[in-house]
Amino acid sequence: MLASKELISAINTQVGNEFGASLQYVSIASHFAGEALTGLARFFYRQAEEEREHAMKFVQFVVDAGGQLEIPAVAAPKSTFATAKEAVQAALEWEQEVTQQIYGLVNIAKKDSNYIAIRFLDWFVTEQFEEVNTMSELLQVVERAGEDGLLHVEEFLAREPGFADPHAEGGE
Repeated sequence: MLASKELISAINTQVGNEFGASLQYVSIASHFAGEALTGLARFFYRQAEEEREHAMKFVQFVVDAGGQLEIPAVAAPKSTFATAKEAVQAALEWEQEVTQQIYGLVNIAKKDSNYIAIRFLDWFVTEQFEEVNTMSELLQVVERAGEDGLLHVEEFLAREPGFADPHAEGGE
């Protein structure tokens, strides 16, 4: 096996975290879709798909490393949000939490002197930097616009390449 049992176990937990994030983003997207905020909905549906792709990268690592995949139960996502700010704030907080989870995985890989895993996890470290920055910027725009100005947020999302297509400028 190319990874310790501890690392495989932690990555299995992360698979569940990533699938949970995907479900949370679907929930946030559907909230915005229900409010006829199609730009925000589209953005979060894309985020949901991206989180699913992250989960699958971890799944493939476990398989390739000769580990046993054990996907944990995933908690139901929060389904209601009082404001757009609350929804985006929740997304930012989640990305900050995921960043700490990734750091934990890196720490295990370093402790194991597992350079294969470290190289694999480097991609996620960079991705989390981008995700936190994106959510921080979106939160600033939503706060600036206010609940009555969410159509301005929609315009922002439509014209900013990194938001219209997260992979357009230096993404994956």
